[in-house]
Amino acid sequence: MTEMRSAIYKMREMRNLGKIGFAICALCAFHLGAAMQINIKKSIERVPGGMMVVPLMIGSLLVTFFPDAPKTFGSFTGALFTGALPILAVFYVCMGASIDVKATPYILKKGGALFATKIACGIIAGVVLGRILGEAPVPAGVFAGLSTLAVVAAFNDTNGGLYMALMGQYGKPEDVGAYSIMSLESGPFLTMVTLGVAGLSAFPWQTMVGAILPLAFGMILGNLDKDMREFLGRAVPVMIPFFAFALGAGLDLNKVWLAGLLGLFMGVAVVVITGVALFFADRLTGGTGVAGVAAASTAGNAAAVPAIVAAANPAYAEAAKSATILVAACVVVTAILTPLATAWVYKMVGGKPSGTSEAEAAKS
Repeated sequence: MTEMRSAIYKMREMRNLGKIGFAICALCAFHLGAAMQINIKKSIERVPGGMMVVPLMIGSLLVTFFPDAPKTFGSFTGALFTGALPILAVFYVCMGASIDVKATPYILKKGGALFATKIACGIIAGVVLGRILGEAPVPAGVFAGLSTLAVVAAFNDTNGGLYMALMGQYGKPEDVGAYSIMSLESGPFLTMVTLGVAGLSAFPWQTMVGAILPLAFGMILGNLDKDMREFLGRAVPVMIPFFAFALGAGLDLNKVWLAGLLGLFMGVAVVVITGVALFFADRLTGGTGVAGVAAASTAGNAAAVPAIVAAANPAYAEAAKSATILVAACVVVTAILTPLATAWVYKMVGGKPSGTSEAEAAKS
């Protein structure tokens, strides 16, 4: 009986010690959190395209050094490494909800011209490279990893945040609004169309429709209910690091260093080739060319397109491996070069906002 009482007393004592220990840990965590606030988000955003590029590199590093981690932990942790496509499906619904189909004539003209020109650049590049490379990437040499898929994906999608920020500084509010038309570039649909037009392996119509349905569904929701647009639109930036991490987990770091100079070259090509075409398209629609150059970039979510295309058509599986990292490199390079090019063009045209006519400039 005495031994039983002693055991009960010890259990109570241990329970009390556990409570005290938990309280001490909680108190330490609270004070540590209050004293050691680290600006993680701000630090990541200092990197051009950081919310896409940094998680992508973390994912690739983890899988390179701990290749069995997804299988070892499984469950939700494993899903973070392999769940890029479901996250992207939700991402495109939310992205679609942020697109407003009600646009003024100026926005339709400006956005439509830039949208059509950007896609035309992708189609021309796709046709030319498709004849030379086909679906497969360059196997060896200086251009190892370069593919039609990588170039088309990098050309087709504009960095909307960068464009709107630049137009907020160098343009008019209507120029910012033009992105509501250009945002239709988002997703794999137009890349699939471009590859088909280039005469490469085509996609079944069901796959093509399936690629655009999430975006279309989001557009319907957002335009039927502005509260849904606001609700879903807030989720767009939140999901970028998560699908970027999953995409990074599928990359081979042994090939990443090869993408260094090639990625730089591709990024410069995006700014120069699409920038020149977009400059003249903007001029032809009454602009100064500033808005056109501001759209000569690659969107962060474009790095997700090769994986989606490969999932829809295995013929692009080999090209998608290197295309993801090349497009990610384009995101970084264009995020640095496009603002510099836009500022230069703005000074070249006399500091006139895009869309300002000579008469308007003289009046002002």
